[in-house]
Amino acid sequence: MSAIAFRPRLLETLRGYNRAMLRADLMAGVTVGIVALPLAMAFAIASGVPPQAGIFTAVIAGALAAALGGTRLCVTGPTGAFIVILYGIVSKYGVANLLICTFMAGAMLVLMGVFRLGQVIRFFPMPLITGFTNGIAVLIFLTQLKDFFGLPIAKMPSGFFAVMAELSRHFAGLHWPTTLLSSSLLLLILLWPKRLNRLLPSPFAALVLATLATMLLDLPVATLGSRFGGIPQGLPAPAGLDLNPAHLSDLLAPAFTIALLGAIESLLCAVVVDSLTADRHDANQELIGQGIANMVVPFFGGIPATGAVVRSVTNIGNGARTPLAAVFHAALLLLVLLLAAPLAAHVPLAALAAILVSVALKMGDWDIRKARQFPRHDTLVLVVTFALTVAFDLTVAVEIGLLLAAVFFIRSMASHTGIHRLLPEHAQLFERHSMAGKSVPDGCAAFRVEGALFFGAADSVDIILRDAPRARAVILQLHRLVLLDTTGLLALEALRARLAEQGKTLILCGAADEVMAMLEGSRLAERLGEDNLQPDLASALQRAEAVLTDGVVWG
Repeated sequence: MSAIAFRPRLLETLRGYNRAMLRADLMAGVTVGIVALPLAMAFAIASGVPPQAGIFTAVIAGALAAALGGTRLCVTGPTGAFIVILYGIVSKYGVANLLICTFMAGAMLVLMGVFRLGQVIRFFPMPLITGFTNGIAVLIFLTQLKDFFGLPIAKMPSGFFAVMAELSRHFAGLHWPTTLLSSSLLLLILLWPKRLNRLLPSPFAALVLATLATMLLDLPVATLGSRFGGIPQGLPAPAGLDLNPAHLSDLLAPAFTIALLGAIESLLCAVVVDSLTADRHDANQELIGQGIANMVVPFFGGIPATGAVVRSVTNIGNGARTPLAAVFHAALLLLVLLLAAPLAAHVPLAALAAILVSVALKMGDWDIRKARQFPRHDTLVLVVTFALTVAFDLTVAVEIGLLLAAVFFIRSMASHTGIHRLLPEHAQLFERHSMAGKSVPDGCAAFRVEGALFFGAADSVDIILRDAPRARAVILQLHRLVLLDTTGLLALEALRARLAEQGKTLILCGAADEVMAMLEGSRLAERLGEDNLQPDLASALQRAEAVLTDGVVWG
């Protein structure tokens, strides 16, 4: 592996930095900070941790990922995609082990970047990503109904069936003041005019109005103060992680899920930002930056963070120029912690629930008409991934969704692989490779291999033995072979050996450079003989005539 390149995008963008860019970054950072404040608290509470954990995460991870990442305008912080996973970890293993999971996930992200796996994320098909994103949105929606309706549930369980059972048991205890407040706030967020959103984001407007109404009208609703005692002022001192080696093996799977989802979310966010700005991100550097950020936040009680599309788009829309805008967003949140933390005690939980319900409604892709445009197998991947995410677990959903997508891909590749006999009447396609003006001598059979000769289609080579049982020279034209793997090589070797046993010769022609390199590397070229590897069909036919005339068999 080549030397590890560590090139944070911030260093590049600071060249030629001027006062106008500083002003633009500062204004964008302040606006994004206003958007991030209610989301950070809401995501933290929904994940099963105190609200301040979300703000700590947005401050520390937001600044570190911006300073060390590979994107120019992405904003990092806690996101809705993690909620279901984190709540499950907290319920099963406790907050201390969630912090360890976060650190382990960060280390995995760094390793992904170091080993240049940033581009591998592109191989996750969009139906899979849409399926689990919609599934997460449904689960977020369901878990917020407790605070949205003020239901008398001490603690929501994890898991779809347990959540549904708990909601059905307690729904008769609906609290009308809470329900009216949360419903009004949800309508406010959804109907907030777009032209105002740039000046005053709807989640922040809902948070401020709900807090003022609770303070001035003394509304009988649950607040951050009544549930959590408010939030502390300032960042906590860093503290060590309470590692229990007995739980380490149990935490590997959830940590990997966090790392995988964090990588997908961050790089998808980077792709969205690139499309809006005509920029180009460094995927591996972004993974390293995100990994370092997630390794640091647990020591301050923070939760996993990743690139956030909504905050990043807001950053762009408000004129951000460099990663310093995301640093300023973190600085604003820190300022709120230092100066306005006591006011947070009056924030009603109904407001945060309404914000998260709106997030769930917006994060999913609910246009089922698109499914008509998908191939049926892609629709099946989407539906299965969605159902498994909702009913069971994101890890299971991604594993089975990827398996299904891989099986369908292999089947599709195999269906496009064919071995066709070349006949004189075939139309001319390429002068060097067509049958135009050429004739196949008696005792010779010529075939064209099309598509991929790999483990899913290697048995197609058997067609040659069935279609030309009496041929003493067999030509395989490879110029349309786009993929050859080890199983395909073994199939060609088996064909050569069976023909040689019968006193017949196999001639290959038209192999591309990569295919030829594999033939030489596997020593199949050596066993065939140099004369039986020809550059084009005309040369292969001449070789076949010589073999049939001389009766010479190679291999």
